[in-house]
Formats: sequence, C-alpha cells, structure tokens
Amino acid sequence: MNAPLKTSVQPVVRTNLDFKLHEIPRFWFADDPFLTRMFDALSLTFPDGERYFIQSVRLFRDQITDPDLKQRVADFIRQEAQHGMAHDKMNQLMRDQGMPVDDFIQRLNKIFNYDLKHRSAQFNIAVTAAAEHLTALMAETFYSHRHTLQDAHPYVRAMFAWHAIEEMEHRDVAFDVMKDVAKTPEFTRRAVLVSTTVLMFGFTIYRANIMLKHDGFSPRQRLYMNMRGLPWFFGKQGVLTRMGKQYRDWFKKDFHPNQHPVIAQYDVWVQTLEETGDPIQAGEAFWQAAKHAIGENKKPFT
Repeated sequence: MNAPLKTSVQPVVRTNLDFKLHEIPRFWFADDPFLTRMFDALSLTFPDGERYFIQSVRLFRDQITDPDLKQRVADFIRQEAQHGMAHDKMNQLMRDQGMPVDDFIQRLNKIFNYDLKHRSAQFNIAVTAAAEHLTALMAETFYSHRHTLQDAHPYVRAMFAWHAIEEMEHRDVAFDVMKDVAKTPEFTRRAVLVSTTVLMFGFTIYRANIMLKHDGFSPRQRLYMNMRGLPWFFGKQGVLTRMGKQYRDWFKKDFHPNQHPVIAQYDVWVQTLEETGDPIQAGEAFWQAAKHAIGENKKPFT
C-alpha cells in the first residue's frame, strides 16, 4: 500500500545554495529561444514580486497572535528573500545578454508601489495569496512528469526545483494571513486570482517577446515562435492547462491550499540535499523521481 500523500510541510530556510547559473547557455531550454525566454520572463518577476509579497504579509505581522502562524510568517519572509536573491542572479545573466531587465523591473515596481499605496491591505495580501496559489500549482505541474522539463538545462531545472519545494512548504502562509487575520472578503479573494493570473501570464508573454526582439528575431519570426510555442503552455494538452482543476478549486468557499497534496517526490529532494549538500544533485533526483508519462521522449513542438 502506498503511503498517504502529505498535505502540508513546515517551511525550512535554506541559504548559500549555488546553482552555477553562470555556466548555462543563452538558450538553456532545448536550445529553443521561445521556451527559454518564457521561463526567463517568469523568473524576472520573482525578485521584486517576492519583495512585494513580504511587504504585503508584514502589513499584518503585528496583528498575528497565533504562535505557529507567527513562526510560519517569519520563515515565509526568509524563504522569499532567498528566492529573490537567487533569481536576481538569473536576472543579471539576462542583463549581460543585453536584455532590458531594469525597464521591466521598473514597470513592475510601479504596479506594486501603486497597490501598496492606494489599495487596501486586504487587497494586497489577497494578491500575495493568489500568486502563491499560482506558483505552487506551477511547481506541481512543471515537476509532476519528467518529460515536461527534460530538455531544460539541469542547473536551471535545479534552481526551479528548489523554488518549487519551498513554494510547497509555504503555500498556505499568505492564505492563512488573508483568511484568519486580514479577513479579506470572499469576492475580493476570488476576483484577485483572476486579475493576478491575467497580469502574470500577460506580462510573461509580453516580456518574452521583447527579449526575443533583443535577441535579433524579426516580427515574423516572433509571430511564428508564439504560434508554435504558446500551445506548449496553454493548449488543450498544455503544461499549464493541466493545472486547471486545482486552479479552479480556489473559487470554492471552503478552499484551503492544504486540500492539495504536496508534490509526491518532495522527500526525495529533501533527503538528497541532506545527504549531498548539493542543490543541483537534489534537483536532479527530484526531477528523476517524477512520473514517467507516455511520450516522455517527445521533444517540444514535435
């Protein structure tokens, strides 16, 4: 009999993890510019996005009385700070490649600063909880089957694996602050997931195309790349389409993130890191432990 799947795990703050990102090639995902830039564009959001998450949670820190939630909030803040530093290194690689990283970040921070200044604290914590829901589901969908990231460079795959592990560990923290402390209205909670989803993926596609332009691809080439590549993410059998059911669970009145099981191979990553101290080996073991699927050796877009 298989052991029951975990539904919650405690956050653990891990520091000084080296993913050797300076060694990765320009187009690190299957030597494919579109797939690479889509993941790069998503990564661009994380450092400043996670600083915004920290600020949103801190708006309620003095109101939290439950000792367990207080500790989880402290660990959440420390984990998010570590994520920001790791993705900052990836952003620097993109700067070195001539990408307009600082322009992207400046526009992103205008949105975050506007929300913090002009929107309610309840709204901001709802945005954070919604974004955490999305990132936890992406962690699950990217790593639940080996074939999804089989053509990604192992160093980048390892960095995203570590991020996925810690998203699983703290996916309920902002949600619990939103529900138990902020008392965010249900309408706001539900509406914010829709707007956050549209903004996150809309900006990802936009930034990916701007970066492809800086890579030297013509409008015609970029149009072809989008027509060929977007179904990999959003098509009928797309990677992100797979998370549709769990995504929609958010709209149930009694939803809680821990109703979804933690990714099955979570313990593999944790144990491998403990044994080796190497996050790249842990990431590789984590990826290798994912499910085998029909068509696993199929290349993207073929």
